[in-house]
Amino acid sequence: MSRLKRSEHSVSLLDGEIVEESDLGSIRRVTADNLPILSGLSIKRLVINPGAMRTPHWHANANELAYCVTGNCLVSILDSGSQFSSFTIGSGEMFHVDSGSLHHIENIGEEPAEFILSFRHERPEDFGLGAAFGAMTDAVLGNTYDLPASDFAKIRRDTTDRKLAARVGDPSVPSTAHFDDPHKFGVEAQSPPVGSAVGSARLARVQFWPALKDMSMYSLRIREDGMREPHWHPVTAEMGYVASGSSRMTVMDPDGTLDTWYLEQGDMYFIPRAYPHHIEVVDAPDLHFAIFFDQPTPGDIGYRASASAYSREVLAATFNVHIDDLPNFPFTKADPLIVNRVNPLDPRD
Repeated sequence: MSRLKRSEHSVSLLDGEIVEESDLGSIRRVTADNLPILSGLSIKRLVINPGAMRTPHWHANANELAYCVTGNCLVSILDSGSQFSSFTIGSGEMFHVDSGSLHHIENIGEEPAEFILSFRHERPEDFGLGAAFGAMTDAVLGNTYDLPASDFAKIRRDTTDRKLAARVGDPSVPSTAHFDDPHKFGVEAQSPPVGSAVGSARLARVQFWPALKDMSMYSLRIREDGMREPHWHPVTAEMGYVASGSSRMTVMDPDGTLDTWYLEQGDMYFIPRAYPHHIEVVDAPDLHFAIFFDQPTPGDIGYRASASAYSREVLAATFNVHIDDLPNFPFTKADPLIVNRVNPLDPRD
């Protein structure tokens, strides 16, 4: 499927900027350098092949929220105060890393692992442990570890990070890695707090996952006979990734212009704070979006509740129609998030 037109709100993450690509896997990203509308959020797609790893690294200016699409991996995190965690991550699970915390992701399975990584900055900055060692002389490293400088002479070092590397030998997975961990959350194992006959939303937000500080995520599924209600987030920007299915979105800018485009699997999009928008399924039985937010608890205002907030007299004046010509809006005190699509799909433009 081709898009209605190129959107200023969306690009393909599958065709995003290549950070690294080899037989070990790939890293592609979309930042404000590729999608200028991004603010406070950015996204990467990480694929790690069996026997490979995303080497230990940290992010200087952004917390990270990761969603595992497929695979079986070991994640390690070294937080400040020498607090260390090591845990396994599988399909439908997530992990959170604070800015500055050292972490790695290692494929311990027999199939490629895929992650969608979101960051709380439009241009995240990375440091790799290997590159950080390259910044120091043999003597400095020797002093650090109470070893002779000559012990470090054979270690190949420079300040360019090797983001993907092959593991030497079999994976070392401690038995404790299979326990729950505060950094980890099984979003797809959650009973959906929001659900209907035509869709559901599983919520990785601070009420369910206390580790979150300034980000959250919804795993949104909608059937072809459903629709994400038109809405806006008063203080929350939204960045989504199409895990499966195809859809159409419309966003309104403050000057009244509309951006309507089609999304396919592998595409990502960004909606600034308080911009009205909606999502509907097109040419697919259903869709699955991984949606990231720049707040630990995103808030919505929907069109349904908006019509219930005002008298018919106010609405008639607002819409410039006779009061008798207004639709019979159903009273809605809580927006449903997902609604039935009782009308035919609008034709393509």
